Amino acid sequence: MEFGIDLGTANTVVCDVEQGILLQEPSVMLIRPGAGRRTEVVALGREACELLGRTPTTVSVIRPVHDGVITDLETTRTYLRILLHRLVPRRWQRTRVRAVLGCPVGITALERRALLEAADEAGITKATALDEPIAGAIGCGIDPLERRAHLVVDVGGGTAEVTAFCFGGILAHRSCRVAGDEMTLAVAHHLREHHQMLVGELTAEQVKIEAGLADEPALAVQGRDAASGRPRVASISLTEVNEVVQPVTDAIIQTLSACLDELPPQSVGDVLAEGIMLFGGGALVRGFAGSLERAFGFPVKLSDRPLTCVAEGAAASLHVPALLSAYGRT
Repeated sequence: MEFGIDLGTANTVVCDVEQGILLQEPSVMLIRPGAGRRTEVVALGREACELLGRTPTTVSVIRPVHDGVITDLETTRTYLRILLHRLVPRRWQRTRVRAVLGCPVGITALERRALLEAADEAGITKATALDEPIAGAIGCGIDPLERRAHLVVDVGGGTAEVTAFCFGGILAHRSCRVAGDEMTLAVAHHLREHHQMLVGELTAEQVKIEAGLADEPALAVQGRDAASGRPRVASISLTEVNEVVQPVTDAIIQTLSACLDELPPQSVGDVLAEGIMLFGGGALVRGFAGSLERAFGFPVKLSDRPLTCVAEGAAASLHVPALLSAYGRT
């Protein structure tokens, strides 16, 4: 069994080369105290996400990854073990599981080692870490081994990264731990301060996503009135939502644009001809690609599959040993 795994701050995506996407669910787990020191997993993934804001005080909400980095080794090991059991229900098949896991370029060697240890202890026989921008590029049809420079931007839930690479090596890189989650928090804060409406994390996330995809000029948002405590519905314009997330977008772009200072002059022509590839959940925010294009001065192309291309590229790399030799970490 061979999998490409994108263990992200917001979502987990698992891909098989032959079968395609096997799993795409929120990276959330609900636990409660069990017998002795043990903890009991109540729900995981989409089931856990649906219970956010509705759980009793005895149940804790756990996100295995925060800002692209493992927050607790034991929790991540449990999370990956449950995922593995879902994907490979037969016990004898789990002895032959091989996987490539996406990880941010900017994490430390210790953080990368923690990810691989969690995968190994969860039952993955042979785990390899691959930089997420490289995996995403592969999933978009780009060959990181060719003699041409490429520039990609990956905007996830916890981190945003811009990476230039060519012929098996990284030419330049910049990352920031301000990304999609900060946009969600900005939406929730705006609704509270300017509309006196309290909404949960899921509602704010939904508003952010729908604002990027909706054709209607306004969205109907359900929440609780901050003064009376009663439920009510407010109409929020798409323009208003875009203005709210714009400062976060600008902060991301300002940080990432510093990568251009490190870009070798000879590679500029390649990037200008090919354009920048954009992927990740944050890439779906309305107007983000245009803002990136204006700031970088290069044409920007949004991936056809921005949410799954990292897992798809990680899975595809399993059949190209030269890619893992050049970019993989074990």
